[in-house]
Amino acid sequence: MGNRLSKIYTRTGDDGTTGLGDGSRVAKDSARVAAYGTVDEANSCIGMVLAADVPEDIRTLLTTVQHQLFDLGGELCIPGHAAIFDADVERLEQQLDAFNEPLPPLKDFILPGGGEAAARCHVARTVVRRAEREAVSLSRLEDVRPEAVRYLNRLSDLLFVLSRVLARASGHGEVLWNHERRKA
Repeated sequence: MGNRLSKIYTRTGDDGTTGLGDGSRVAKDSARVAAYGTVDEANSCIGMVLAADVPEDIRTLLTTVQHQLFDLGGELCIPGHAAIFDADVERLEQQLDAFNEPLPPLKDFILPGGGEAAARCHVARTVVRRAEREAVSLSRLEDVRPEAVRYLNRLSDLLFVLSRVLARASGHGEVLWNHERRKA
């Protein structure tokens, strides 16, 4: 582990730049900073899910995901660094399949909602989708390992399934989109 921060402000970013993990400096609005910043935001949103009442198996899974998102942020912050691997994506897929299996098949679109934990999970899902878009944008300019993009893609799918599970567990149920409402 590198040096720990003993002083939170350094004033080095007052010129609109920030330091990457490799020591180089880039503009704070660069595609790389946007990508890892949105991953950090997604991690915070998952923290908000965990601040709600969630079952222990979901709590354990999302805590692991938070650690992996921190790793992924590091990967994006250090050009050329690898921290997320195919095995991480495969574990997400296994969890996704396990949580999705008992759910009824979808016949309608689901609106964000279904109780506090489910609604927070929907917010986390949409922020992860944005992180994925930011990582793809960065990949058009610089090298981004495909595992990072795949991880974010599977994570957003997992969060969608977990929002369904949480909506049902809370007793609120899923909020279905009423596409017929305009015909009345």
